Amino acid sequence: MKGALPQVSKTAAMTFEVIAQCSTSKARASNMTMPHGLVETPMFMPVATQASLKGLTPEQLDDLGCKICLNNTYHLGLKPGQEVLDVIGGAHKLQSWPHNILTDSGGFQMVSLLKLATITEEGVRFLSPHDGTPMLLTPEHSIELQNSIGSDIIMQLDDVVATLTKGPRVEEAMYRSIRWLDRCIKANKNPDRQNLFAIIQGCLDLELRTICCEEMNKRDTPGIAIGGLSGGEDKDQYCKVVNHCTDLLPKNKPIYCMGVGYAEDMIVSVAMGVDLFDCVYPTRTARFGNAITSEGVLNLRNKCFETDFGPVENGCECPICRSAEQGGMGVTRAFLHLIAAKETTGAHLLTLHNVYYQLNLMRSARQAIIEDKFPEFVKKFFYKLYAGEKSKYPKWAVEALQAVNIDILAKINGEK
Repeated sequence: MKGALPQVSKTAAMTFEVIAQCSTSKARASNMTMPHGLVETPMFMPVATQASLKGLTPEQLDDLGCKICLNNTYHLGLKPGQEVLDVIGGAHKLQSWPHNILTDSGGFQMVSLLKLATITEEGVRFLSPHDGTPMLLTPEHSIELQNSIGSDIIMQLDDVVATLTKGPRVEEAMYRSIRWLDRCIKANKNPDRQNLFAIIQGCLDLELRTICCEEMNKRDTPGIAIGGLSGGEDKDQYCKVVNHCTDLLPKNKPIYCMGVGYAEDMIVSVAMGVDLFDCVYPTRTARFGNAITSEGVLNLRNKCFETDFGPVENGCECPICRSAEQGGMGVTRAFLHLIAAKETTGAHLLTLHNVYYQLNLMRSARQAIIEDKFPEFVKKFFYKLYAGEKSKYPKWAVEALQAVNIDILAKINGEK
């Protein structure tokens, strides 16, 4: 295999090893070994915000091959609360999940609940959405809660501003995030079993992103996340920020792009050197009757599926697409049309398919990287997604991939 030599980093709670590097782009395949097992990247991490993935049991998520999922510190800190988490021994036991957990620090809620929050150097003061009582989330308290949760990856509390924010507030938030990381590092009581990740901020300002990358690199955390994106910015701006940051971040540590979950976004981001992703998209869109497939999103509420007795996607190995003879359920599009967005069973079945699709997409990308066939994999992905109509390829994806030496407009193998 061609490409750069493998990179390795070891901490008390993680061994990260790059096992394959694409010889064309910045894509890489890595192994992350943490207290609750191996995570093979690139990896999509399903979001179980309140210690529950909407629509699936922990056993079903395990059966799909998921080795890491997300919980949210803000929500678990409210319910069940730190006292309950301490009594039961953390979120793994609470939700019967044997694999790894990553917890978001609660920083994103500064944006999503801004009407309820006031941000100062001390932390975030907000009103509980449950009973309206005043609360304070500081970097120290966020880490204390995550120590009680027991997650394998814990995120620093960062000062999050809306992506399209401009002016002095962006710089203020970026520098505050650096200062808050120092407080988080000092507050972490479990560095021997919990990996603290820094978060790069700076909105769309590449100069601020550069400063933040340089400062966070000095802190030498086990991994680093690119935050403050997926908030309404143009895709070309998103790509410029991600590609810029991955150029500056250590090659021997995992890079996590927060809140990213659309298939196209993940594939392009993998090409730019990102290892980890998360998003509520596959579960949320399932509740509206939508199935994610390699040929695009299918709205199964549409009448055209009323008498379609095929699987959601031919060749898919998820539990609902496989026939009974193959050990699956053999659920048809017609049945899903009948119950989609109406019955909880519909959301459950589509969630099984969508989460499997996301996990398998990253598994396939990983295998292509290992075989050093990633550029061809990317070209085939877009060719199938747009039914061979290259004129419909999004300009942002074409240009972002060209920046990492992948030309998706070139012919694929077998194309006339």
